[in-house]
Amino acid sequence: MRRYWRANIRIMALLLGLWALAGLGAGILFADTLNAYRISGTGFPLGFWFAHQGSIIVFVLLILAYCLYMNRLDNRHRRELETTRQEG
Repeated sequence: MRRYWRANIRIMALLLGLWALAGLGAGILFADTLNAYRISGTGFPLGFWFAHQGSIIVFVLLILAYCLYMNRLDNRHRRELETTRQEG
């Protein structure tokens, strides 16, 4: 059970770090640098886009990644519990 929660906390810390990097880093800290690039077809500066839409899209993708990872972790944990119950 401890290994399950460690894996859960590790993936949450990683995903929250990525979200902070996308939301705070790309939207605010590196916005001036990213604004040198424009999104083709829209003309919006990349830093502006990250501050308003990109960080939200990244957040939704991170939720999807967390869901997929947790489903895999739950299945693996369930198999380990069933094996442990059958053995003893």
